[in-house]
Amino acid sequence: MCPPAHFRVTYSINPWMDPSKPVDLPLALAQWEVLRDRYRALGHTVSLLEPRPDLPDMVYAANGATVIDGRVLGARFAHPERTREAEAHLAWFRARGFTDIHEPAHINEGEGDFAVTGSYILAGRGFRSSPLSHDEAQEFFGRPVIGLDLVDPRYYHLDTALCVLDDAADDVMYYPGAFSPGSRAVLARLFPDALIAGEPDAAALGLNAVSDGRHVLLPQAAAGLFAPLRDRGYEPIAVDLGELLKGGGSVKCCTQELRQEQELDVRRELLLAASAPGPALASIPAPAPASAPASA
Repeated sequence: MCPPAHFRVTYSINPWMDPSKPVDLPLALAQWEVLRDRYRALGHTVSLLEPRPDLPDMVYAANGATVIDGRVLGARFAHPERTREAEAHLAWFRARGFTDIHEPAHINEGEGDFAVTGSYILAGRGFRSSPLSHDEAQEFFGRPVIGLDLVDPRYYHLDTALCVLDDAADDVMYYPGAFSPGSRAVLARLFPDALIAGEPDAAALGLNAVSDGRHVLLPQAAAGLFAPLRDRGYEPIAVDLGELLKGGGSVKCCTQELRQEQELDVRRELLLAASAPGPALASIPAPAPASAPASA
């Protein structure tokens, strides 16, 4: 999550952003640090991306790329205010030894619109990412891509309307009202046992969550999701990112996952863009080869 070191809302590119509402920068930073520390407490590796003063939305690190089996599909942003974030993310990956990198020809906003399960890449379209980016992702990753149409501008990215709870089990939760009738039918066919969120929890960005297959970190205001998650065997963990919600993002927006292929399994790592100075970034070792344990 790129700290809110430079976070501010001075323009509006989604319905959540209102430049007339000031951001409490110290509070935003404190909330981001709590999320970062909770990941670490759960045993996840947190790698840091240095923010840039002229790019206030870098806190939403999920949008910078999609990584599967160590292969990196870069982002191409829809709005000029965020365009240069893409190069910052690709520079980070190259500096850390990632070599299988694709710079996209078509607009995609990383894990904002790409959600990865064991069987599919779910791909949002309608407000940001181009439908052409779906074919591009399928060709690059060699995995079936399922296009889903978003129809409510509040849910402008797929990660605001759908969360992968367990990628190995193809377990997801989503809010049907964010999708077109045809896309709702596709989701019902692919995920008949999905957890269905109601409008109040979706409006609290409760689906902008991150799950490691057991723990689900999600906005504390999405209270209606906690009991259903526990009933499914997950452990929900409440997080308050109220200041970052002013930019239209919460837990997932602040979290990019690095999926690196290993000999026996695919281990999940977390990339949180943060206000780390250059020397601290340089101290983070490059990704390990496939035959070694994962590191970051």
